[in-house]
Parts: sequence; structure tokens; C-alpha cells
Amino acid sequence: MKAHRIIRILLLLVVCSTEAVLAQDKQNMFNPVNTSVTSLAIAPDARAGAMGDIGAATEADVYSQYWNPAKYPFNIARAGVGVSYTPWLRKLVNDINLANLTGFYRIGDYSAVHASLRYFSLGEVYLADMDDMTIRPYEMAIDAGYSRMLSETFSMGVNLRFILSDIKYDYTAESSAGKAFAADIAMYRLGYFMAGNRECSFGWGINISNIGSKISYGGSDNSEFIPTNLRIGCNLTIPFNEYNKFSIGLDLNKLLVPTYPMKKEDEADNDYEDRVQKDYYDVSSIAGMFKSFGDAPGGFKEEMQEIQYSFGAEYTYNDRFMLRAGYHHEAENKGNRKYFTVGAGFHMSVFSVDASYVFSTAQTNPLDQTMRFSLGFDLDGMRDLFGKMRRR
Repeated sequence: MKAHRIIRILLLLVVCSTEAVLAQDKQNMFNPVNTSVTSLAIAPDARAGAMGDIGAATEADVYSQYWNPAKYPFNIARAGVGVSYTPWLRKLVNDINLANLTGFYRIGDYSAVHASLRYFSLGEVYLADMDDMTIRPYEMAIDAGYSRMLSETFSMGVNLRFILSDIKYDYTAESSAGKAFAADIAMYRLGYFMAGNRECSFGWGINISNIGSKISYGGSDNSEFIPTNLRIGCNLTIPFNEYNKFSIGLDLNKLLVPTYPMKKEDEADNDYEDRVQKDYYDVSSIAGMFKSFGDAPGGFKEEMQEIQYSFGAEYTYNDRFMLRAGYHHEAENKGNRKYFTVGAGFHMSVFSVDASYVFSTAQTNPLDQTMRFSLGFDLDGMRDLFGKMRRR
């Protein structure tokens, strides 16, 4: 089995519900956008996970590195560190998980540096046909970035990322882990306006993530696309009084990756393989970004189906306690990830803790009952706390 075939199997496990592939009439329509390193598309934190996986324009927090790094200069805290853990696909297996470590530091009042490390473990895989070998495939990404306010209301940010995908099934000389380099380009605007006697805020953000090289695995003649993604979002925050506020946001996502060609009814196998090679594998990553806007076999209708949308809401009491809910939608023939999310958070001057839970609209969806947990530490608060302890 080629390494890129393993990637497609992993993708199908992550994004498709069993209902979408059991019915024959729907199976003929099923045509998701295929990418390698699918773990890069998994939300790392519980706050965004509880709001339907939105984050392009929500208020800045320690996990903005993943959603929109341009938000960091607007963060109230001077510096912070976040740690999160997500058990993944628990409906199928019990040893797949995502761990994430994120940190940032604001330089002065107008810029920030930030970095993160994410590790996605696929657990143990037993290979009976490979001398009873047990392997532990994983995917990892390390990134660092810089963001700066260009005005009082507008900022931009960039990330540079190294990606390692070790999902090889053998250890011969021809087999090796896949490596790739990528970058994110993001922008964010946050403005304020008066509604009666309330000062409300409205923000919008754009993040084009994972712009970079294709990834190649040893033993395969073709390289695969990484999940280059366009995320556009907006967020409105309304304070009711000194202690209560409410925010609602919307994100739109589109993978900037060509659609894998489907075989035509009267097309010979050799002709189909030649067309796949020319229209998919021989396409560069940058050319693929532009090609992704107009290559769906079903035309404009199918192109629109490749856009995922998420919306979420957050209620905050006294900047200490938060309740959240959201919904994520993906077209049935593009993966069928449709689920509701709920969660809560608790924030103190030193740390914050968040949790989220997924309710799938399809009982057979492997994402159902997914939980996320994340911790955030305000380094300014910790410094003040230690200072008080020393004075005592």
C-alpha cells in the first residue's frame, strides 16, 4: 500500500460519516477534497471547539496562533502559554490524540512574537503482514511567527511552519517520513461603535494558512498537497452591562487544494490515470491554490459545497465564567461533518481552563462525543502572584 493511499484512508476516517458512504446513490457523489497531514485541520483548543470551530475574528487569546496570528497584538495579556489535549475519533479507537503547546509575547504595545508545537499521535498500528510489526505513526508541526498593528484597529501577522508526517508502514531504505515547509498570512481588524450607551466591538479576520510545499513520502513517485486553507470570519461583541457580555461569530473555510479528479463513465483506466497525473499530481502547490476555485467536477454548485461554515456564540460573566455553543457544517458529499458543540470556561488572573463537547447530527459520525480540554496561563498574572508571595 502506498503512503499516499494511507493518507486518504485517514482522511476518510476523519471527515466522513458512515451514512454518507453506505448508500450507493450517495457514494457516487462523494468527492471530498483530499490532503495529506490532515491533523493540521483539527482545532487545538476547547474555546474555539465549543463555538463550532470558529476563531478568525473572535477576541484574541493564547490560541490565536492557529486561528489568526494577527490577533495577538490586541491581546490584553502581555504574555501567555496554552496547553491543550484532544482525544480524537474515540468512536473508533482509544489511542488517537492531539496535543498542542502555544505561547506568545507582546513586544511593546504594537507587535508580538508567537510559536506553537502540535503533536498528533495515531496510536499503535499492528501489521500482521510485516512480521507482526507494531508501528506508532504520528504527525507533528512546529511554527513561529510575528504580528504587528499597522494602525489602532488593523494588524497583520505571519507564521513559518515545519511539518513532519511519519506514517510510513515499513522501514526499508525507500520509506521515509514526509517533510514540508509552509507559511500563514493573516490580517485582523477590530473596531468599536456605540449602540445606545453600550460600546460594542466588531471584528473581521482573514487567515490563509499552510501556504507551502507539497509533501512527499519515500517509496512514492508523487507528492501530496498539504491542507492550505482560506479562513474568513467576523465577530460581534455586545456588553449588556458591567458584568455581562455576549458575542456571536461566523467563519467560512475553503481548502485551497485541487479536487481529486473523478473517473468518467466511458473513460479508460489508462486515460484516467494520465489525467490524474496531469491535472492533480503535476500541479504545484501555488498553482493548486488558484485551480481550487474552479476545478470541481460539478461546476459552480460543487465549488460552493466545498465551503464549510461555522457559527458560534459566547456568553461571559464578569470576565470569569463563559458559556459557549456553536455549529459546524460541511456538505454531505464533501465530508459530511455536521455537528453542534457546547462548552464552558473559567478564567482567573493566573490561568484559564476550557472544555468542549461535540454532538454530531449523525449517530455514526466518528467525531460524535469528541471532547477537548485546554489550559491557558497568563504570565503577567503569574508574575504578580509571585511578587505578592515574596512580599509576604
